[in-house]
Amino acid sequence: MLFEQIARNKRHTLVVMAAFVVLIAIIGMALGYVFFNSVLAGLFVAILTAAFYMIIMLGQATDLVMNMNHARELHSAEDDPELWHTVEDMALVAKVPMPRVFIIDDDSPNAFATGNNPKHAAVAVTTGIQARLNREEMEGVIGHEMSHVRNYDIRLQTVALALTAAISLLVNWGMNAFWWGGGRGRDDDDRDGNGVQALLMVLAVVVIVLAPLAGSLVQLALSRNREYLADASAVELTRNPLGLINALEKIDDSQPMKAADPSSAALYISDPFKAKKSWTHLFDTHPPMADRIARLKKM
Repeated sequence: MLFEQIARNKRHTLVVMAAFVVLIAIIGMALGYVFFNSVLAGLFVAILTAAFYMIIMLGQATDLVMNMNHARELHSAEDDPELWHTVEDMALVAKVPMPRVFIIDDDSPNAFATGNNPKHAAVAVTTGIQARLNREEMEGVIGHEMSHVRNYDIRLQTVALALTAAISLLVNWGMNAFWWGGGRGRDDDDRDGNGVQALLMVLAVVVIVLAPLAGSLVQLALSRNREYLADASAVELTRNPLGLINALEKIDDSQPMKAADPSSAALYISDPFKAKKSWTHLFDTHPPMADRIARLKKM
């Protein structure tokens, strides 16, 4: 059951990342059709933009995310022996380098991992999770975060964040161009009765307008899928599903965080804002906690 779930979640992740690539390509071609009279030109611009954002994010992901979430770094075991050694032990079990360790001063129990690869990873926990969880439960949570590191989820999430930012930039550029009178070179042709050209123009504009929503949905789908995988991998590391089950129940039964960064919400082990869940789950940053716990109880 455990390894089947891990394999299934990995396959789902490939599908979601492929959807991201297709979405970037479609947006680029739509922009190219509207503004350059060339879908290839638009595709080229979109790829360059996405690559630029990924280079920036992969190079500075850890410090950017930690600063946005007001985290302070521990520099040695003397700063917080219990937390430091828990992270150290779980990193050893996961066979990944010891990550940087951060603490966020917030009473709400939560945690996340970030970075661009296991050698440059970091883990952050709130003071609230330290206060509420015992050692067994904390090992489950840190095991979850080490799974994100080991499975390269931290890189996937960084890439997804970069691609979402690239989509926003491309769409803003396109909308501003419309506002200043761009993208109208085809108007005369359209008025001459070329219905196909007019239809394609309308479809391209719809793609540009709806692109940010589609990008967000793909990013959220990726986040939800990786949470299931990290839960299963944490059990593989700790050999103790009960520790993570109890931890998730305590995390779920808590107040929202006060100063979490909204763009980092998908990184946390649980939604830091405790947003009201939609029945469709399309806009949820995390899978339903009841579903996660139910899956763990079956292991």
